[in-house]
Amino acid sequence: MSVMVARKKVVRKWEKLPGRNTFCCDGRIMMARQKGIFYLTLFLILGTCALFFAFECRYLAVQLSPAIPVFAAVLFLFAMATLLRTSFSDPGVIPRALPDEAAFIEMEIEATNGTVPQGQRPPPRIKNFQINNQIVKLKYCYTCKIFRPPRASHCSICDNCVERFDHHCPWVGNCVGKRNYRYFYLFILSLSLLTIYIFTFNIVYVALKSLKIGFLNTLKETPGTYPSMSLTVLTVLEVLICFFTLWSVVGLTGFHTFLVALNQTTNEDIKGSWTGKNRVQNPYSHGNIVKNCCEVLCGPLPPSVLDRRGILQQEESTAQEGSCPQGPGTQEAPATQGPGQAQEGHSVLSLQVPALSVSDTKMPEEKQRTPGELLVPSPDAGRVEH
Repeated sequence: MSVMVARKKVVRKWEKLPGRNTFCCDGRIMMARQKGIFYLTLFLILGTCALFFAFECRYLAVQLSPAIPVFAAVLFLFAMATLLRTSFSDPGVIPRALPDEAAFIEMEIEATNGTVPQGQRPPPRIKNFQINNQIVKLKYCYTCKIFRPPRASHCSICDNCVERFDHHCPWVGNCVGKRNYRYFYLFILSLSLLTIYIFTFNIVYVALKSLKIGFLNTLKETPGTYPSMSLTVLTVLEVLICFFTLWSVVGLTGFHTFLVALNQTTNEDIKGSWTGKNRVQNPYSHGNIVKNCCEVLCGPLPPSVLDRRGILQQEESTAQEGSCPQGPGTQEAPATQGPGQAQEGHSVLSLQVPALSVSDTKMPEEKQRTPGELLVPSPDAGRVEH
C-alpha cells in the first residue's frame, strides 16, 4: 500500500515580508536592494587604508612613533564596525497592517469623514496627536495601510515606513532611522577622523622624505628594499582621495552634529517642519544640547518589531511505497478526491480493511423488540440436539 508521510517545511517570516529589501544569513542581515554604492564605500575605505598601512605606516613607525599605525588601526576597525552595523541592521521598519486591521481602519475613517459625494476630493487622512503641549499630525500611509507614528515616513526606495526616518543613504546601502541612526553618526564621525589622520600623516611622510632626498627625488622614488619601500605616487593618490573625501565627510558630520544637538532629523530639516512659516517649536527637543545628544546617541535602543526570524510552518507530503500482504477479501479502494478533500501537498493516510460479506455468514434471526420489552430466552435455548 502507499502511505503519504507529512513533512513540515520551516519558512521564516523574512521570506514573506513586503517591501524592497534583501536579506542574508537567514534573515539576520537586512539591506536595501541597491547596494552598488555601498560596495564602492567599502572599496574606498579598504583601498585607502591598505595603501596607508602597506607603505607609510612602516616608515612613520620607525621614524616617528610606533603608536601611529596602532591608532590608525583602531580608527579603521571602529569605522568598519559602525558601517556594517548601520548597513546590516533594521532601521526601524514598521510592519504593514493586516487585512483585518486595514479594513477596521477604513471603517474608522469612513465613520469619521462620512460619505464623500462623487466628484469631490476626500479630506486628508490625518490624526492630531499632542506631544509636549504641541499638536503633531499623524499621516495615513496608503501603502502600509497605517497611520504613521510621529516622525515616521515612508521610504520610496525600500518601500517601507521607517520609525524616526532620517534619510535613505546609498553609501551605507540602507535607510537611516531610529534603530541605526547612532551607528550612522558614529560611522561618519570615525570616518572623518580616519580621513584627517591619513591625510595628515601622508603629508608628514612626503615632508620627511623630501627633507632627506628632496621633493622631486621623492616623487621619482620607486619601490625597493626597506626603508625605500614606499611608492610615493600611491601616497599622492591617497592624499588626493582623502582631500576630496574630507570636505564631504567632515561637512556631513558637522551637519548631523547640528541635528543631534537640536534633536532633529534630516527629513524634518529638509521639509522645514520646525522652522517653516508657522514657526512651530520642536516638541522633541529638551532645550538642552547635552540632553538632546544623550537621548539620540545614548538612549535605549528599541527592539525590532519585524520578527524577521519568526517561523511560518508549511506542510509538504511525500509518498512512500511499501508492500503489504493482502487477504483474499482485500480490495483496493480507488483514490478519489472531492472538492473538500485533501489536495496535493497535504498528508493523506490510506488504509485498506477487509470487507465482510453477509452471504458468507448466516446470522441468527432475532425477534424484533419493542422499546422497554425484555429479552426472554427461548425454551429451546440450551438444548442439545441428539
